[in-house]
Amino acid sequence: MKAPIRVAVTGAAGQIGYSLLFRIASGAMFGPEQPVILQLIEAPIEKALKALEGVAMELDDCAFPLLKGIVQTSDASVGFKDANWCLLVGAKPRGPGMERADLLKDNGKIFIGQGQIIDAVAAADARVAVVGNPANTNCMIAASQAKRLPAERFTAMVRLDQNRAQTQLAKKAGVDLTAVKDIFIYGNHSPTMFPAYAHATIGGQPAATVINDNAWLQGPFCETVGKRGAAIIAARGASSAASAANALVDHVRSLVTPGAIHSIAVKSNGHYGFDANVWAGMPVRTTTPGSYEVLTNYAMDDFAKSKLAATNKELVEERAFVADMIK
Repeated sequence: MKAPIRVAVTGAAGQIGYSLLFRIASGAMFGPEQPVILQLIEAPIEKALKALEGVAMELDDCAFPLLKGIVQTSDASVGFKDANWCLLVGAKPRGPGMERADLLKDNGKIFIGQGQIIDAVAAADARVAVVGNPANTNCMIAASQAKRLPAERFTAMVRLDQNRAQTQLAKKAGVDLTAVKDIFIYGNHSPTMFPAYAHATIGGQPAATVINDNAWLQGPFCETVGKRGAAIIAARGASSAASAANALVDHVRSLVTPGAIHSIAVKSNGHYGFDANVWAGMPVRTTTPGSYEVLTNYAMDDFAKSKLAATNKELVEERAFVADMIK
């Protein structure tokens, strides 16, 4: 059996964490032959730490053969120590009446600290995946603090948007989900993100040809995917948890599977017209476990260009909100 890898998870006792940890321990994220040690980080609040204790008990009670140890802590320096993967799930939620700029600044403080600690104590091969919203900019903030780990090690999750888009296309076409391929998410993980349907195929044919409803693709499809999170909150009174955890499993699993083609948010370096210093969703191909190359050969029509410009504008504005916090 392989040596265990260390997986640090913030917000480990929260709703997403609770849906996530058992999937990691079962082998869904890293495969059925990769043992793991879970390093679970929670806020230094008695209620949260007590909940974390209960989660750890349940993990023990599952008797997962791949789970070789559990660390419970409120000290990020302990939680991120020697971690091979750092899954940044926890973030301050947006409260009533809170402006996005305020949320960015509050979370900025959290992700500055986490970025510094990860860079200082995580394993030499450490990878970071950010889920806590605003995920793209939180990822950028964390990466800005790193001196040892390169920027490409820091990714943010847009896989939930990709999964949502894939399902919507399959339902509209009346086909099995697996018939839909190459639907990629560009830009921010927010209502401005763009599901690039022109790249997608359904049963090997262009999705736009199979569906043959441009008004739906440009309107309800994009809107449904972009606002799905709000619709779920309205329906269940709480934000996406199980689907977000599942998307993070997919995000990491694709990143450790050479040849996988999928959407992640990475430092754009100017690809597809994005500001070079923002983290934007785009298609990548995994080259070696944990490493990837951006696929830059997809052409954009005028509608797509307008959508990319809008989501880029939002990302640039978010960066401006926290410009004084990043290096």
